[in-house]
Parts: sequence; C-alpha cells; structure tokens
Amino acid sequence: MSLTVIATTLAVLGGGTAANASPPPTAPIPNSSPGWLTHAAKVGPATGNVQARVYLAPNGGLAALQSFAAAVSTPGSSQYRQFLTPAQYHARFDAGTSTVSAVTGWLTGAGLKASVDPQHRYVDVSGGVGAANKAFGVTLSKYTHDGQTVQAPSGAASTPASLSGAVIAVSGLDTTPQVVAPQTQKPAPPDAGFRNAPICGEWYGSATPANMPTPDNTVLPEFDGASLAYSPCGYTGPQLRAAYEKGLTGGYDGSGVTVAITDAYASPTIEQDANRYATDTGDKPFAAGQFSQSLPGSYTHVNSNASHNQCGMPGWYGEETLDVEAVHAMAPAANVRYYAAKSCTDPDLLDTFNRINDENLANIVTNSWGAVGDAAKPALTLAYDTAFLQGAAQGISYVFSTGDNGDEATALGTPQTDFPASDPYVTAVGGTSTAITPDGLVGQTGWQTSKYSLTDGGWVSAGDFLYGGGGGYSSNIPEPTYQKDAGIVSPNGGRAVPDVAMDADPTTGMLVGQTQTFTGKAAYDTYRIGGTSLASPLFAGITALKIQASGHGLGLLNPLIYSSHGAGFTDVTGAGIGTGAIRVDFVNGVDASGGYAYSVRTFDGATTSLKVGAGWDDETGWGSASAAWVH
Repeated sequence: MSLTVIATTLAVLGGGTAANASPPPTAPIPNSSPGWLTHAAKVGPATGNVQARVYLAPNGGLAALQSFAAAVSTPGSSQYRQFLTPAQYHARFDAGTSTVSAVTGWLTGAGLKASVDPQHRYVDVSGGVGAANKAFGVTLSKYTHDGQTVQAPSGAASTPASLSGAVIAVSGLDTTPQVVAPQTQKPAPPDAGFRNAPICGEWYGSATPANMPTPDNTVLPEFDGASLAYSPCGYTGPQLRAAYEKGLTGGYDGSGVTVAITDAYASPTIEQDANRYATDTGDKPFAAGQFSQSLPGSYTHVNSNASHNQCGMPGWYGEETLDVEAVHAMAPAANVRYYAAKSCTDPDLLDTFNRINDENLANIVTNSWGAVGDAAKPALTLAYDTAFLQGAAQGISYVFSTGDNGDEATALGTPQTDFPASDPYVTAVGGTSTAITPDGLVGQTGWQTSKYSLTDGGWVSAGDFLYGGGGGYSSNIPEPTYQKDAGIVSPNGGRAVPDVAMDADPTTGMLVGQTQTFTGKAAYDTYRIGGTSLASPLFAGITALKIQASGHGLGLLNPLIYSSHGAGFTDVTGAGIGTGAIRVDFVNGVDASGGYAYSVRTFDGATTSLKVGAGWDDETGWGSASAAWVH
C-alpha cells in the first residue's frame, strides 16, 4: 500500500477529511526568508513560471563533512593530509539515492518538474506559482525594494519535516539577483580605458618632486611637515618576487602546480595580454598549454554599467587580467586555469567551484570578488560551505580577498566583514601598503587610505576614509576552532578576518597590461591597480611554491597557519614605510590634454576600527607571506 493510500485511509477511519485534517509538519530551509522584506512593498501576486534550485546536504549531514575536512587539514591529526579523490568524495559524501528520491518526490508531488544534478548536489525545479507555493509552504508575491520589482516568498520556505536537514538552501524563489563584485581599485569606469600619468617612481620612494618636477610646474607642498615621494608606477613580477620571495632557495617557481582563478565572464584577449605584459616586464610568457580556461556556453546579466544588480562584464575583464598576471608574476612556471562563471550571481559562481572540485586539476583557487557586509551574506552560505569543504577534503585550497571597504562602517554604518572571505573554510587575504625597493620589501603597514587633494596650494581632506583592506569580526559566522585554539579573541564571538595579507594599496599596487577601449578603439596599455583583488592572487602564487615544495596539495590552509601562529609570515607593524605618497593622475584618465590632478594618499591614515599590531591583528592577520612560508 502506498504512503498516500495509508494516509487517506487513516484520515477516513479517524472521521477526518482532507479539508479539515491538520497540515503535515514542516521544517524551515535555512536563510530562505528575504532579508529585505522589512523595507519592501507588496505590489501584487506572483505570476509566470518559477525556477528554483534546491541544494542538498552532504550524506551524513554537513557536520560529518566538516569533521572530515578538519581532520585532513589539522596538523597532528591521524588523518592529516589523507585527501580524497573526487570519486572517493562523491562515494562518501554525495546525498544518498533515497534522500534524492524523497526530495524529488516531494517536489514533483506538488506539481513541479525536477532535474537532479549528477553528483546529487542540488535539484533544479520549475513550475507554476501555485505549485511552488504548495511545495515550499510559502505565498509568492511581487514586491518592490531598493529600486527593483521582484517575486519572493513572504517568509521562510520549508520542506516536509521528514526531510529536515536534507535541504540546506534554496535559490530562485526570491528573484532578486544575488550578485558579487570584483575587489579591484581601478580609478576609471570599468568599460573605459585608463592610463596612469608617468609621474611616478620605478621603486617605492625613488621619484620625488625634487628629482622629477611636475609637468605643469605645480608646486607640491609638504604634507604634515614631510616631503613625500611620488607613488611607484606599479610593481612588476620581478619586483614582487624579489620582495616576497627574497632568500628563497630550492629554485621553486610553481612547476607542477595548478592555480585556479574564478571570476565572472572571460576577457577575449587575456592570454595575449598576459604574455605581452610578461615579456615587456622581463618575465617569460606562458608556455604552450600552461594557461587554460574552463568557460560556460553562454553569459547572462551582462549590463555594462553594473547597476540594478547587473554584473558589468567589462569590469570583470580587468579583474581577470589582474588575477592571471599576478599569479604568473609570483609563480612563473605554475599552470594557470581560469574558470569563468556565466554571471556574477551566487549560483553561477558556485557552479565554477563544482567544476574545479570535480576536475581536481587545481591545487589552490584564488577568488577576488565578494558581497558587501554581513547583511549581504548570501542565502546560499551552506552551499558555499559544502563547495569549500569538498575542496578541503580533496586537498584543494580556497583563498578570497577580504574587500576594499575597510571595516564597512563608512558604507554600511557599522563594522562588518564581507562574504565569502568570512567563511571559515577559506583563507581570507587582507591588504597592505607595501614599500619595495632594490633592497626588497623594506616596510609595510595596513592599507586604510585617506585622500587629500591639492587645492589653492594646500592639501585639503577629501574625507577621512577612501578605501582599505577588509577586516574585523563577522556578526553571523561563529569563530572557528582554529582561531580560538590560537588565542584569537573575537569580541563578538564571530569569525575573525583577515587570516593573512599582501600588497593591495593602489598607491603601491601592481602594474598590469590589458587591452582596453580608448575613444572607441581597442588598444593594449598598462596601468597600476590595487585592491585586495591583488592580494589574493599574490598569496595564491607564493603558496603555489609551497605546494611545489611540499609535493602535494594542502587543503584548508587555516589550521596550519594558526597552529604555527603565522610561521613564515612577516608581521606587519607599520615600520619602514612613511605616511603616504603623492599621486599624479590625468584628469581625463587617458592623457595630458585635460591636465593633471594631484593628491596625497595616506597608507594607514584613515580612522577605522581596524588596527595593526604585533602578531595577529584584524587589519593584516598574521602578516604577509615570505620565503619562509614556502619552506
């Protein structure tokens, strides 16, 4: 007898009917209630077809996967570095056939069509509004919020109680696009060409107004009683290696290691740009087959102005260029494999992680994008966790930039961290302002910039906070055990970031080469760029050398970093670097025809809750990686 027949029979015997029977018990799906409901207006009933994705918990529950990932990642564990192959992972942790059958039965029983991911990570469903309402126990309606009209449920979605814990997330019921953005600081619109004015130094401090007068005879006064130098023109691969890898022995260059990069979309000129940049700056271009790409069949959300939750495709081209060239700069012989998402939305980026984990070609993955603040934490947090945990189980390391808005207080009103950098299963890379000279890395401090513009012969503040590396303590992700065990005291009990830091200040940033659009024509040129988008691939690149030296993947890096209290990292104390530098820009961002703009950009001069200190701190973590990290 089927379960349906049994239920109907019991209802009749008990004198009840379908009309007056108690509704079956349900279980809420985590994070499925839209966070914007409190400031939205309902404008009517939902219409049309609903398309959603239901994410399934790993076999044995998320806790079992978390426990295994911790065991293979923690020094001293009997399972330390006993990583799984993808086949072993799927056999052990994919949702079971009975669970998948129960979930699809629940969804199709409500009238939805269901399609199951081959690895049982999720079930895609589609159908009418009424079927979706019935399946998820919600009322879908149309709402307006934050300048857009969307469809969404009026509260949390749910599953039958018998499936409690089997579903960890659902996307698509709320049609508000969940988008992320690159963490770069390019001082121009993302779809416009940009050049730095050539009033800059080859090295930190090498050019000053005394030895390089301003081109229009502008007199540059002292700043706080000090004569500042011009900003560097942008560090190149040889300079960055000489700084971070100084003293490195063994000839490590990343050979045999694959560094993966994820972003949205794909620059059509990426390989030729990276090869030209390498050749022009004294490095070797990619060898045949050293650079490869994994691309989707099509792209979506490509609006070029990146407004109204569109992704701004051209801006991602610059991000990809920086990521590829920075990794190649730090690990010239490493393989670089670029994984493009078809948009900047969470589900599409999660798909790139699935490809990375299942291909199992990459040893480390650098990600220079994220959402803003704790309040913007995706509803898909547990789905992200599962992807990162699969990587850890297989020996793949995930690293993320922490964002460029400091502690987010200026933007959001309260100190917050950014996600996914705040996820406990990734290594969060914050930012430094970095002084590199022919002697190597001679000084660094945290990157928190204030800007002063030259006005009427004096430096006038343009606001206390301009930009800076992300850091602080998450308000909604608990502090992980590896941080507690290392003695990190989180004032609110939340995940502390960053874990480490590398150069990110655009005033001391990296020179990159990219084909851009100048007055409607495509042309290659170079410019200096920064942001924690630079810090993450720099760290991934030097960690590729460590993976080469180890002879195997490392998985989740944080237990190793924290249990050694940052061994191999240079503590960032603010020593050896001044208060800031003078930056000279073309007013029109392209050439001198529109004149020049002069400003002072301070290094750690902005007032935020983030502070540099001895040992781990909430601005630079354990510090920047050095040759000792490789060994």
